[in-house]
Amino acid sequence: MTDTRGPGTQYGAGTGPAASGAQAQQEAAQQSASPLPGERQQQPPGGPYQPPQAYQTPADGGAVRRPRTGARTTPRVRKARLRVAKADPWSVMKVSFLLSIALGICTIVAAAVLWMLMDAMGVFSTVGGTIAEATGSNESNGFDLQSFLSLPNVLLFTTIIAVIDVVLATALATLGAFIYNLSAGFVGGVELTLAEDE
Repeated sequence: MTDTRGPGTQYGAGTGPAASGAQAQQEAAQQSASPLPGERQQQPPGGPYQPPQAYQTPADGGAVRRPRTGARTTPRVRKARLRVAKADPWSVMKVSFLLSIALGICTIVAAAVLWMLMDAMGVFSTVGGTIAEATGSNESNGFDLQSFLSLPNVLLFTTIIAVIDVVLATALATLGAFIYNLSAGFVGGVELTLAEDE
């Protein structure tokens, strides 16, 4: 018995070239829907290019690590070592002159306040009477301490001492700057360590 079916014979449902072509298209669609990590994914025409991602970001945002705000950090201290190589004598003289004038004014004011306190307590009258009795005689009354240590005389003596102090302090400070410059040329000067807190 011979087969009388020709080339135009139809295949049953689910078989034949049409069914195999549909299965091939479905497998290709699945492979394109889930690319491997690092594999370039086809982008729709007209859209911006997006590089492939090895791991997909979850849609809900996921848990994000945040820095600990309550942790204590130890402050760093920056240090710098400096060396005073030279002191300007002119600047040293100006600064020492102003400082000595301020010291002289404070000395005059302190002497005036101290004299007023001692006079209010009766120190000059008591001590002056004792000295007058000790140094006095029948012909003279002795040494008058109250007239000698009067307020104008005390202020005059204090002013003279303050002026001498201004001159000496200014001269000694300037001379000290010259001596320091000479010694710094041999030993390098005084080294200082400065620290700065960040």
